[in-house]
Amino acid sequence: MAERVGKEKIEKEDGYLYYLGKDGYVWRTPMKTNPRGKKSRVGTEKIEREEGYLYFIDKNGYVARAKMNRKGRK
Repeated sequence: MAERVGKEKIEKEDGYLYYLGKDGYVWRTPMKTNPRGKKSRVGTEKIEREEGYLYFIDKNGYVARAKMNRKGRK
């Protein structure tokens, strides 16, 4: 199951997709239904990634991670 990694809560707005970027910060980008939105960085907490984990924003608004099931692949 997923474990919470971040301590900062992200307030989500409708019309945006939230993800953890390669730089370790949470970003938001507008969905197709939101043509006037702009891509921007959200929050100030930097997350150090580990290999073999999938990082995402959970339903409560915190950064979480789950172990990837790679079926024997590296």
